[in-house]
Amino acid sequence: MKISARNVLKGKIVEVKKGATTAHVRIDVGGTVVTASITNEAVDELKLAPGMSASAVVKASDVMIAVE
Repeated sequence: MKISARNVLKGKIVEVKKGATTAHVRIDVGGTVVTASITNEAVDELKLAPGMSASAVVKASDVMIAVE
C-alpha cells in the first residue's frame, strides 16, 4: 500500500475501546502510547485486537506546539 503520509509509527495495539460509532485504538510505540480514533467498522474489518502489530499513520497539514 502506498501512502503520502510521512510519519508512520510502528508498534503494538494495547487497547481497542469501541464507542457508539467511533473506536479508540491505543498503540504502544516504543513506550509511548498513541491513540487513534477510527470507525467501529474499520476495527471490525481490520480485526484489530490487543497484541497485534500495527502502525499509526500521522497525516496533518499543521502541527502545533504548546509551551508549558
